[in-house]
Amino acid sequence: MMQKDQKTSIIEANRTHPTDTGSPEVQVAILTERINQLTEHLKVHAQDNHSRRGLYKMIGKRRSLLDYLAKKDVERYRALIAKLGIRK
Repeated sequence: MMQKDQKTSIIEANRTHPTDTGSPEVQVAILTERINQLTEHLKVHAQDNHSRRGLYKMIGKRRSLLDYLAKKDVERYRALIAKLGIRK
């Protein structure tokens, strides 16, 4: 589970303007952090299929947001995946 101060620092690091809390960049960054945390959880609890389903839903949501961003502004997309280290 993500703490409020963790989430605030992620928003501050990825926002596009001072009052930005919901741009695709911020949403993807928050989802990426939650996906990383849940991936670590599933390494320990391999049988936790309810959480695994949530993970897959988050990955799908992030994929949709990234597709939207790539279609809308490819430079912002490239900057975001480089910053978050999403593409292997």
